[in-house]
Amino acid sequence: MSDCLFCKIARGEIPSEKVFENERILAFKDINPQAPVHILVIPKEHYDSLSALDEDSAPIVSEIALVIKRLAEEYSLGAGYRVITNIGDNGGQTVHHLHFHILGGVKLSEKMC
Repeated sequence: MSDCLFCKIARGEIPSEKVFENERILAFKDINPQAPVHILVIPKEHYDSLSALDEDSAPIVSEIALVIKRLAEEYSLGAGYRVITNIGDNGGQTVHHLHFHILGGVKLSEKMC
């Protein structure tokens, strides 16, 4: 059992403002939003990042992509939104649990990451 922050959130040990949940995926609002809509989408199973996936675990990304599409529709992000995942320390990853940021609700700058 991992003691990483997002594993604890997925297990319900740390509260979050959930916006989607099923058996394998959890989505919740970021506590430090960088846009009017800032949602984190994570697999409940721990993977450090995209780099940790193999052929058996890679399908979780397809499932997450469909959740992201669904949330973009629910949050009326049809005019556009950004999806970001950071990989490793040099990529800006601060929580080493695979996660995707959905940012939207405003016109985003090209330089905004």
